Amino acid sequence: MLGREVSVVRPWTRWQDWVNVVVGIILFISPWYTATSWNSTSSWNAWILGVVIFLVALWALATPGSMVPEVINIILGIWVFISPWVLGFANLSGEAWSAWILGIITIICAAWSLSQLRMPSTRVPA
Repeated sequence: MLGREVSVVRPWTRWQDWVNVVVGIILFISPWYTATSWNSTSSWNAWILGVVIFLVALWALATPGSMVPEVINIILGIWVFISPWVLGFANLSGEAWSAWILGIITIICAAWSLSQLRMPSTRVPA
């Protein structure tokens, strides 16, 4: 078919998505290493978003030609970044800094993967 393009990236090989898998794990355990697990708001935010980022990154690894999981992880990364202010735990410096750093990493890695999907050099006609 003319005009159809297929990704030449093999499943389970994009390093940016593996970084987001690790980010999801680190975010999930962050309430314990920052000693803020007593704060239910920041803890549940980290636990839920950690699992979701982890699962979406696995989805992105399994389907390297799909832009959807990358866009979702960009949105999740933005939420993780702004969540200390929105949910009111910016005063918990350990958990807030974890959210800010891990949110930025998630955004950068997902945006990088998305930009590679849009580059003609990583796609070939079918």
